[in-house]
Amino acid sequence: MIEQDVLIIGSGVAGMSAAQYAARAGRSVTLLESIAPGGQTMYIDMIENYPGFDQPISGYEIGMKFHAQAEQFGAKLVYATVSSLRKEGDDFLVETADGETYKAKAVIYATGAKHRHLGVEGEEQYNGKGVSYCGTCDGPFFKGKKILVVGGGDTALTDAIYLSKLSEHITIIHRKDRFRAQDNLVEQVNRNKNIELVMKHTATEIKGDGKKVTSVMLKDLEKNEEYEREFDAVFIFVGMLPQTDLLDKSVLDESGYVITNERMETSTPGLYAAGDVRTTVFRQLVTAASDGAIAAHCASEYIDELEGNAYR
Repeated sequence: MIEQDVLIIGSGVAGMSAAQYAARAGRSVTLLESIAPGGQTMYIDMIENYPGFDQPISGYEIGMKFHAQAEQFGAKLVYATVSSLRKEGDDFLVETADGETYKAKAVIYATGAKHRHLGVEGEEQYNGKGVSYCGTCDGPFFKGKKILVVGGGDTALTDAIYLSKLSEHITIIHRKDRFRAQDNLVEQVNRNKNIELVMKHTATEIKGDGKKVTSVMLKDLEKNEEYEREFDAVFIFVGMLPQTDLLDKSVLDESGYVITNERMETSTPGLYAAGDVRTTVFRQLVTAASDGAIAAHCASEYIDELEGNAYR
């Protein structure tokens, strides 16, 4: 059994930030990651809105920078898939798929949320080459271009409105005859001269020239007919899948996200959540980094309380 002060599950920006701050606070820290440093950040082709970087940087690069900085302060990153998480007394026990067991006083859960994909041909091939799941992240790369937005919820319409400030050629398709978004967003979209609404439609294939998106096959659900339209980018907003399989449902909201307070505390003492996995109004790299720092700071204070070393 490996004992640590703080165990962090997930090595995206939130997890890496938490690792850095917890290690700087003098805690023994292990960060468990099943894929690679950076988490979902690794799939972002180019980032140009992270504070302090005056030139665009790839998701891979920024992930490796976070990784190196966390290790510099003494955090240890271990590649392992977590199979179970439970609390016994004041301690947390975490088991990995390779049979290792970790014991920690505090756990920071930063596994993130995955974008739900359409599952159509061409989607994976052109991910990062015209296919995107974040308007504010990638929209500026397609100024003045023909952009297709897929979805009918708050995120789809909010990002469509944002994209309409960058291009006059925004088309929203939705499989229903009405949106499920808030009324005020629907009204804004209806009034926006840069946005075309195409209802009762789905995307069946994303096409390209091998390097970038060039068109999309659309299906008219009423007529049961398919046709092709030219687009330079496809922004997909059909939901998120928070990665919370290890957690008890008592700490989750109705959508499956982790409920925390402003200190990143869950209803389970010693269990914190940070980044896209938690209930929040905005999901960006900068907010994930902030969450991680707060979670680490508060987890360290929690450990001080357990050990009777709290500053009075």
